[in-house]
Amino acid sequence: MEIRAIKDALEASVIVGEDKLDAVFEHVYASDLMSDVLAFGRPNSILLTGLATQQAVISAHIAEFEGVVFIRGKNPRDGAEIFARDNHLVLLSTELDMYDACIMIDSTRRGRKLEVKSSPLGQKTKELLLNRELYIEGNDFANAGMVSTEVKSLLKKIGFDHKLVRRVAISTYEGEMNVVMHAERAKVNLSVNSRLIEVVIEDEGKGIPDVELAMQRGYTTATEEMRAMGFGSGMGLPNIKKNSDELEIETEVGKGTTLKMRFFV
Repeated sequence: MEIRAIKDALEASVIVGEDKLDAVFEHVYASDLMSDVLAFGRPNSILLTGLATQQAVISAHIAEFEGVVFIRGKNPRDGAEIFARDNHLVLLSTELDMYDACIMIDSTRRGRKLEVKSSPLGQKTKELLLNRELYIEGNDFANAGMVSTEVKSLLKKIGFDHKLVRRVAISTYEGEMNVVMHAERAKVNLSVNSRLIEVVIEDEGKGIPDVELAMQRGYTTATEEMRAMGFGSGMGLPNIKKNSDELEIETEVGKGTTLKMRFFV
């Protein structure tokens, strides 16, 4: 397929590379983990990602991709455009989420008209159903889990499928426990519409020095006291990744970490 076909199928805007839309690619690789892109991505591919950073573009270049499509209307602001232009990569941005973008591309490749699957709530619009701010205090083991319990309760009241609610609750609880164990405090934003549930946990804490290491199963910085209480097995972030459809981690050592967890309805 030509890159132009992706642009048209996703109704994407061109960030960089208007003159390269006729270039042909062979594969599409969708991921927010750049280590996976480097490990499994094939040359002459297009990267579909929600990680709107220069590192995503650099990873695509190193893996010999033709370009990058940023989902949810994202547009990198950290030098990615200059790097892409200097290294002859195409950058696009689409308002679609990861799932719909993949379906649209596959439908275009097969020469079929896309039919977007309706949500279990029987709605296709993206009207906001719920927006709630909650708060977590660090080292408050007595109340640990209360935020994730409230999130679970709110989603059950709306009427979401219990399996989806369970995944959201598990991911939120793992994030909540990370705050209790390793941060001073955090704000949790629960945003729900008929297509998407998003949980954002923004903490004030130590930050994560090595995200890839922290994503490894069994790696932990929990104290012996925390382990004695049954926490800190090193499964927090891997478990969040397993249960969420998309996971973004933004962190700065000495300042804090933001987890963005998304679940498609």
